[in-house]
Amino acid sequence: MTDPGGGSESRPIYSIGAVATMLGLETATLRSWEDRYGVVIPARSDGAQRIYSRDDLERLRFVVDAVEAGMTPGDAHRLLAERLGEATSLSRPDPLAATIVVLLAERDRYAAELLEYLLRTEGYDVCVAFAPAVAEQMFGERRPELSIVDLMMTGGGLELCLRLAHDGAAPVLAMSALDLANEAISMGASAFLVKPVVPLQFVSTVRDLLGSSALTRPSRAAIS
Repeated sequence: MTDPGGGSESRPIYSIGAVATMLGLETATLRSWEDRYGVVIPARSDGAQRIYSRDDLERLRFVVDAVEAGMTPGDAHRLLAERLGEATSLSRPDPLAATIVVLLAERDRYAAELLEYLLRTEGYDVCVAFAPAVAEQMFGERRPELSIVDLMMTGGGLELCLRLAHDGAAPVLAMSALDLANEAISMGASAFLVKPVVPLQFVSTVRDLLGSSALTRPSRAAIS
């Protein structure tokens, strides 16, 4: 039933399937963005199904356009939140926990999205760069506790690894689809992983380097 006065009843609403089709996305991506970033949250029907307003659709279209222009989904949602004037916490961290900054210098945007998700799930504040120069700028501005570098980055991933490692401010986790472990370690990297990475192995390595895993946490005996 429509509202002749142009009220909310006359405004179109869309199912998650329709929105996914219009934006060229998978429904799983929309659900993931909602859970991870909490910026576009659709209403729910009486049957608990997601229903999107036109405003929701346009906000998601803004995110899609930003991602296609080169942003990560996380950065696109941050920009959207700023445009909406909201102080939205995208990673939803524990407000009592200390923020650990991780720099992710990655050449593959799809890989970056997965790795950023894994890191944010652990509660880390992640800054992503797709070029060595941008990574160095972020490194200087954010002073991360850990840098993760794809050695095959266009523009000099190996050189970036060398410079960040020689800075000495934080450990460097080097990664590559090629077996460059010897080169990475010789340049000062603290650890090396072959890509594609195994998520559990990746998270465990990050925890080790940050001193937050059982392998590097001091034992009770040592503390006492």
